[in-house]
Amino acid sequence: MVADLVMQLLPVWILLGLIVLFLLFALLARVQKGRFVRPIVKQIVRVPLFRRLMTKASTAALERQNPELASAIKKMERLGPAVRDPRRAQAALSSLSPQERRAYLAAVDEEGAIPEAMNREQRRRLEKAKRDAQRGR
Repeated sequence: MVADLVMQLLPVWILLGLIVLFLLFALLARVQKGRFVRPIVKQIVRVPLFRRLMTKASTAALERQNPELASAIKKMERLGPAVRDPRRAQAALSSLSPQERRAYLAAVDEEGAIPEAMNREQRRRLEKAKRDAQRGR
């Protein structure tokens, strides 16, 4: 009789276990800005199914927060490794709309991903792109 009751309540125990795991994960995410969650997420992302789910979730969150930046990132990802070659990167930036370009350049400036230009021509090109982005505001 007791074994029968345990078997009938098995879905409830599984559900309670999942809830406890979720609460523990949420608590760890709050401690030190998610310092203890990052290694767990890095391990989880190695699984292709979870990687796709995490990518979809982050893309959806970005689309809700900043739709222009999300569409700019999608366009830049479609062009592939255009960011490594300055000419291809410039061509990719020119394919963006003015709002997308502003959002993308603001995000890149915030991340600090633009390296210092190698020569005067590249510095001038970068400064011109920033001025054009500011004028369009």
